[in-house]
Amino acid sequence: MELNGKVAVVTGGGNGIGEALVRRFVAEGARVLAADLDADAVRDVADDVGCLHVGADVSVEADIRRVVDRAESELGPIDLFCSNAGIGPSGGVDMADETWQKIWEINTMSHVYAARACLPGMLARGEGYFLQTVSAAGLLTNLGAAAYSVTKHAALGLAEWLSVSYGDRGIKVSALCPQFVQTDLLADLAGDPAVAQWVKGSTISTGDVAEAVVQGLAAERFLILPHPEVESFFQRKATDYDRWLAGMRKLQASLGLEV
Repeated sequence: MELNGKVAVVTGGGNGIGEALVRRFVAEGARVLAADLDADAVRDVADDVGCLHVGADVSVEADIRRVVDRAESELGPIDLFCSNAGIGPSGGVDMADETWQKIWEINTMSHVYAARACLPGMLARGEGYFLQTVSAAGLLTNLGAAAYSVTKHAALGLAEWLSVSYGDRGIKVSALCPQFVQTDLLADLAGDPAVAQWVKGSTISTGDVAEAVVQGLAAERFLILPHPEVESFFQRKATDYDRWLAGMRKLQASLGLEV
């Protein structure tokens, strides 16, 4: 996909990776609608780059449909829907059910809602693209963050299913799986000195992620991996799952991240 002239929607567009995608897509010539729970933040980004914006809670299906309706009524049929919004609190299986449910709704169900809203029109036109921000946690796991890991695995599963089910009908899907990115989410995680040392040297900017996305969309790759080493980690996991699990337990212990 070449972005020039395309209609793109980006959720979580008020900061972090989403903001970088909005800025880069506009620079590439796309007509963009940016959505975010933080209506003020997304308005500031949109005003700065000259695109549409809307405040929306991606965990609410009606809000996703409102985003889609706004984009289609003011920009035209959606070529690219980027389900980027996500949250990643740490904690184990003992987190409250309400917390698990909220993370599930944002990190997984928001992708389902976007597919429900966009697929009918895309299938009727015989083309459309979903970019889902999954995270490397969807391919591997996120130490100390059970719900984040589980919901990101589910998001990857949905992306795979959409690609298999609709790929021959013109629907393209990419799963964006970065590792450590300079965002507020990483800043919270890296407050632990041991974790900070772990991520040192592996952290990239949101602009780096946006560049990887543009290249990945142009090549129409399913997995977009801004950190090339993630592919190697994923291959090791697939080749010898037990050894990979043992290595992750060793890493967890060295970082003192037992939950």
